[in-house]
Amino acid sequence: MHDIHREFEAYLDAMNLATILVPKSYRDGKIQIFTLETPHKERHPLQIERQIDLGSSMKYECIIDIPIEIGKRYLIYDHQGGVTDLQSGAVVRTVPFDDKFFYDGDLGVAYTQEQTTFKVWAPTATEAKVKLIDPKTKKADYIPLERLEKGVWTATVFGDMEGIYYTYVVCVNAVWREAVDPYAVAVSVNGEYGVIIDLAKTRIEKPSVPPLSSPTDAIIYEMHIRDFTIHPESGIMHKGKYLGLTELETKGPNNTTTGLSYLKELGVTHVELLPFNDFAGVDERHPLQQYNWGYNPLHHNAPEGSYATDPNDPYARIRELKQAIHTLQAQGIRVIMDVVYNHVYMREQSSFEKIVPGYYFRYDAYGNPANGTGVGNDIASERKMVRKWIVDSVRFWAEEYHVDGFRFDLMGILDIETMKAVREMLDTLDPSILVLGEGWDLPTPLPSEQKATMQNAEKLPQIAYFNDYFRDSVKGSTFHLFDRGFALGNSNDGEKVKVAISGSVRKKHGLFLHPTQTINYVESHDNHTFWDKMEIANGHEDEQTRKKRQKLATAIVLLSQGIPFLHSGQEFYRTKQGVENSYNAPDSINQIDWKRKSEHEDDVRYVQGLIQLRKSHRAFRFTTEAEINNHLFFLETPAFIIAYHLRDVQQYGPWRDIIVIHHNQEEKQSVFLPDEEEWHVICDGIHSGTVPLFSVRKQINLAGIGTWVLVK
Repeated sequence: MHDIHREFEAYLDAMNLATILVPKSYRDGKIQIFTLETPHKERHPLQIERQIDLGSSMKYECIIDIPIEIGKRYLIYDHQGGVTDLQSGAVVRTVPFDDKFFYDGDLGVAYTQEQTTFKVWAPTATEAKVKLIDPKTKKADYIPLERLEKGVWTATVFGDMEGIYYTYVVCVNAVWREAVDPYAVAVSVNGEYGVIIDLAKTRIEKPSVPPLSSPTDAIIYEMHIRDFTIHPESGIMHKGKYLGLTELETKGPNNTTTGLSYLKELGVTHVELLPFNDFAGVDERHPLQQYNWGYNPLHHNAPEGSYATDPNDPYARIRELKQAIHTLQAQGIRVIMDVVYNHVYMREQSSFEKIVPGYYFRYDAYGNPANGTGVGNDIASERKMVRKWIVDSVRFWAEEYHVDGFRFDLMGILDIETMKAVREMLDTLDPSILVLGEGWDLPTPLPSEQKATMQNAEKLPQIAYFNDYFRDSVKGSTFHLFDRGFALGNSNDGEKVKVAISGSVRKKHGLFLHPTQTINYVESHDNHTFWDKMEIANGHEDEQTRKKRQKLATAIVLLSQGIPFLHSGQEFYRTKQGVENSYNAPDSINQIDWKRKSEHEDDVRYVQGLIQLRKSHRAFRFTTEAEINNHLFFLETPAFIIAYHLRDVQQYGPWRDIIVIHHNQEEKQSVFLPDEEEWHVICDGIHSGTVPLFSVRKQINLAGIGTWVLVK
């Protein structure tokens, strides 16, 4: 690369358009003629289409009438002999660029004992190398990469390269940058380098998991790997680690069941783990000095090292994560992976930006990086090679780690075509793999009809959405702490709660085509826990009353149509001491408090009974709007009671008829039953399950806040 002193700057902004910026300090910014010099030293005059005065400089838009070979070096001269190089500009964000350079093959590293092949997509690079580093001596070798079609660069290195560290070094716009492979599947400590490994050494067979005939059969339990086991009294040896999820028969205070055995006892079908791909925010060398949820993605296809017993061994994190997933599945629990494809930790430092500057992110009309995510960058999933990277990555986790579901963080940032491609690809592997996401509509420069938002749910019928409508009508607004929903004693939202209970399907005035599209929840890792919100919104009530309210809300989640979702510890009133956003708060705030669990065994049993009840009859888990329309009817009740009748449901389970009653006031009340026959009560405010507690006729007396289930 010959360095030239740039008097002015020139950018290729479309396949046939150069934008030239001339500062007024250079010839007053006035240039009559520009000439383009090709790599073969031929010169072509450029036609100036527009001149724009930008104050301190002049902008010239010039038409190029010869085909430009991206990745080759072109120079632009002015009429006085001043010169600059033509840099890749906004052309990388144009459709013709995407079409020309879309590559559908494998990327990353292909290892065998005899040789290793490297492939990286870098269409705007003029040169590229792979840097190989011996981890013991730190000695580096640079191997030049050869450019193939579609902007892919490759090299094959002979010999056994297992354990060698590597990065890519690419030259774009006359600047050399070093980056970790965006397709790296193994990394060194803190993700500084990619590592060449033999993935075959880590493979284990997937155990058979209980069948999942519909997404509504899922009962999702959201947890953070570190939170779940790190409590000093968890009774778990590998605290805060992947392996902590593999320990059975662990006990905490007062002999309470903890960890994996507790999950099994509770009866949930899926655990959803907060991000475990390699993230920033925790120094893997000293993992206990910092805490992070994990929404700062560094390497999307390699596991996080702070959860491994040895973060310096690139194999340890892979083997231990696979073991954790395998053990959960062997115990009958499927694993959902929380994936963060909507942004990267730091755009400027990311491998994407270093290898193909300007391509992987969205920009606004003024050329500034978009920020719909609120963290400084939005991934441009609508571009072909970005979509390919997302689909490839999801496929990798499904095939290599046997993950049973994907929860897409800020899915509304991504585009519908990408989410369709993800779902279609997963259907070819296993249609029971769940795809769910946050469908919030965020201000990112993508037309609203292309966003994978809740409002566009009908365009993605096989994807489920976190239902904030359900959350806010049952609990009250997440963002207005004093706002109270039905479970907190406000009876004005009853009609909204009825929509939520009915699976939020269209016929019941909801957003969704099917109940399989709604994730019903009142609490998640985000925002205040339910208990902490009540401390503020219902501070005038005693603790006993508030516990009844939380059990009521959890019962609404578990008995409504749709997919129920519990936040770990919700079943025993998890508190984060009032911290609203605990993403980097210490373990003392975030850890699951097993002592608290031991103090609320009865309430845990209650939730366990509701889970058992849901599993025992398919009338709680209809899969279509038609079934809900045919069988679910609300009874006439005062506003502080919501009661509904699941009618003629004998083909779905052990009972012909089921009545569910939710009551949000402490005053005793009676509800008249729709006939004279005998009804068996299997759930009241204190006990729950499938065994009759007592029988009633004509009416039932409610002893205050709670949920009653009657069957016949």
